[in-house]
This record gives sequence, C-alpha cells and structure tokens, in this order.
Amino acid sequence: MVSAHAYAVVTEGLRKRYGDVMALNGLDLAVPAGTVRGLLGPNGAGKTTAVRILATLLRPDAGRAEVAGCDVVTQAVEVRYRIGLVGQYAAVDEVLSGRQNLVMFGRLYHLSPRAARRRADELLEQFRLTDAADRAVKEYSGGMRRRLDLAASLILTPAVLFLDEPTTGLDPRARDEVWEAVRSLVNEGTTVLLTTQYLEEADRLAHEISVIDGGRVIAEGTPEQLKSKIGGDQIDVMVSDAAHLDHTAGLITSVVGQQAQIAHRERRVSVPVTDRVAALTSVARALHDAGIEAEDIVLRRPTLDEVFLRLTGDAAANSPKEKVA
Repeated sequence: MVSAHAYAVVTEGLRKRYGDVMALNGLDLAVPAGTVRGLLGPNGAGKTTAVRILATLLRPDAGRAEVAGCDVVTQAVEVRYRIGLVGQYAAVDEVLSGRQNLVMFGRLYHLSPRAARRRADELLEQFRLTDAADRAVKEYSGGMRRRLDLAASLILTPAVLFLDEPTTGLDPRARDEVWEAVRSLVNEGTTVLLTTQYLEEADRLAHEISVIDGGRVIAEGTPEQLKSKIGGDQIDVMVSDAAHLDHTAGLITSVVGQQAQIAHRERRVSVPVTDRVAALTSVARALHDAGIEAEDIVLRRPTLDEVFLRLTGDAAANSPKEKVA
C-alpha cells in the first residue's frame, strides 16, 4: 500500500462501471506533492472519470483513493476544501465582471465580504487580470476566461488542482497564457493533475505522465523516459525524388542495422538509432556514395504523439502496465 503522506494523490485498484462499460479497471496512481502529473489517453480511456472520482463528484465501485491525505469517499467534505477543479469549459458568469465572479466564489466558500474582496484582488493581480477586473466576462478573450476560471478554483489556495482538458478550444496564444499560470501555481507548491489530449501540453507542463487506456495505467514516466522507450533517437531522411524511397530505406536499414520505415506522402525514411552521431555520419556518407539526393537529414527525439500512438495501440492496451525507469 502506498503511503498517502508521501503523495498528494493516491489511487489503488480504482474501478468504475457505467452499465456494460468499465470506465476504470484498476487504476493505480501516486502523484508526489508539488508536481504536475499528466494523464494521457484516447477518448473513453477513463481520464475524466478518474478526475470526477478524485474530486468527489462520483463514487468508485471498488478500490481506494486519497487526495491531500483524505479519503475521497469517507472524507469527501475535507477533500473538497483541499482541492480546486477546472473542467473543460469555463464555469464563470459572463454577465458579471471578473472581480464580481471572484467575490461571488469567495462568498460561496464562506469568506466574509471583506475577505472575499481581498482574495479577489490578490487573484486578479496574480493572474494579470487587474486591468480587466471590472469588465464583463463576456468581453474577455478565451485565454482571459480560462485564467479567471483558474483563479476561481484557487479561492482557498488548494493543495491539489485538477485540470480536465483546460485548454480545449483555445488558440496557441491563449494556451500559452494558461500554461504560464499553471507553472506559477506549481512553483508555489500546488500539485496539479492534468488530463489533456494535447501532447505538447503534457510535454511542456508535466513532470511525469501516466498513459491510460482501458481504464488503467499502461505506462508512466517522465516525457523523456517515455520517448526513449520507443527507440531513443531517430534519423529522418527526406529524399528529393519519391522514386528513391525504397532504395533509400534499404540502404539505411543495412547501414544502421534497424528496419527503416517509409512515409510516402512526406517522402521520408525514418529509422531508430542508438549511437546518434556515428549513425548520422554513416547514413549521410552512404547516401552520398549511392548518389541519392536528400533534401534534409534530421536527428531527433521521438515525439509524445509517437509515444501516444504506440502505447495506446491494441497491443499496448492488452499488455501489463509498464513503468519506465
């Protein structure tokens, strides 16, 4: 059994069924305090169900879960005073101003009128919304609304913040604004559990990632550890003439000793490598000697998109959880 004192979020054997659908099938998590844990998985993997149970909005069918040292079933009230929750869509009132929204949330948390106004002012400054504090929220940009939503979830400075796809529908600039706000919260000691379908978001924010499929964790580790798991470095060769793809793939396979893959649409041949510099030099020399013209040769790390697609395929979904060390 994992000690709750060492972690801000703990789940063990968590299960939840909706009719014939098993949403969670033995979910195990252990999230250290003061970190960001990303939950990645395809639609229906169980990410939102897990967050709803941890936020005491659903009761699990089996297993146990603790948040900030409190059991989510037997100590639900205590959990609610220790968490913040930001869903996929902003929960603020568009008619009210930003300041009025935060004061209203403060009063709902039983703060006195004076304390609610003071906390609202602190949060408006923290999230760079002071200049827009007295404007109606309907006039806010998408990024401003999400920052206000984050501020509202922090009225009582929660120990744990649940972010359920917080940047859905936002443009890149607004997404950056939300990411900056999340980093600031973590720097001040808040633990964040983040569900997202944006692989870049998990890569940029998460200290560790748990990949969920079929209602359970199938792999976890830091973003770099997960990337390394599917082959370490990779060489991509873009050829000028698509007619040379097969020849190029065969040549690279023989030079590197790993099977090269062809992407016909991109006129690209890719191969995983271990000795990155030596492999790059050997491939470039072999292409030159064979008279094959390459538009570009790139040595890169795998992306989280590639990790995600590899891990959430049928084989991964049917394999035991894999801890990446």
